[in-house]
Amino acid sequence: MIHSYLRSIGFYKLYQNEELYNILEDIVTHPDEQMTYKDSFYNDFAFFSKSVGENMGISICGNFTGADEFHFEYYYPYFYGSNITTYEPVEIERCSAQESYMGICDELKLGVPLIFHVTNIIDVLREKNFNKTFLDVDNIVISGLGHSGKILFPTAKTPQIAKMKQKSSEKRLELMSQARDGNRSAMENLTLSDMDTYASVSRRIMKEDIFSIVESSLIPYGVESNQYTVVGEILNYYKIKNQISGENVWIMTLLCNELKFDICINEQNLLGEPGIGRRFRGRISMQGYLNFGY
Repeated sequence: MIHSYLRSIGFYKLYQNEELYNILEDIVTHPDEQMTYKDSFYNDFAFFSKSVGENMGISICGNFTGADEFHFEYYYPYFYGSNITTYEPVEIERCSAQESYMGICDELKLGVPLIFHVTNIIDVLREKNFNKTFLDVDNIVISGLGHSGKILFPTAKTPQIAKMKQKSSEKRLELMSQARDGNRSAMENLTLSDMDTYASVSRRIMKEDIFSIVESSLIPYGVESNQYTVVGEILNYYKIKNQISGENVWIMTLLCNELKFDICINEQNLLGEPGIGRRFRGRISMQGYLNFGY
């Protein structure tokens, strides 16, 4: 089946399963990267990967049978970000149906758990073999595959307002850190602050558009845990071309709720022209590359 987010890395016009099978077969026979891992039961888990552009491509996972014949299990498009997003602790959970992993990070800047698909699976398997009870993750590089989106104008703000928002954000982070440690006073202050924010937004929304009030946001989308609707400020952007399809893909660095991460989205799925200071709003699938503290 054609993956919903293949379009993100430049396969918008991939309609036929036969075309996809030819691409996947080429990845297995001529991979840019190939790794295997033998578990405690002597099963060989195989990983094949091929780049189709800068920091993006397709990965295939499966197993080798006793006759050294590769048994395909699943594939996924990937995009590697260029910025360390967070140093917060992360929990890694294996998916029940296949040898793939999801990361869950309790990032204070978001206020909700950040869930993402782990792209460096072999590293996780090796680390789990060495440290069966604890995985020492040093930091996480978050990235996003864009399904669809549009460009918004920036919110109107003066340098003084931006400075006030920065101080308010720092104070909120400090309160959330204290609340996570069990400080009841911090919990009460956060509750009162949220009530004031809700009242202020309720008054303003009667006369203003919601996107002139909300500068950035990250909201879970649908039933798949690693999909989000995001609004973030564009810090950098550039365009690359898929080497197989020839389609153009936008790469954007976003600042969302004080978190910095990269996303890629097909040019045909983006409405508007990116620009530094403008905002991106759209649906994305979160991925994460775990850097382990060796």
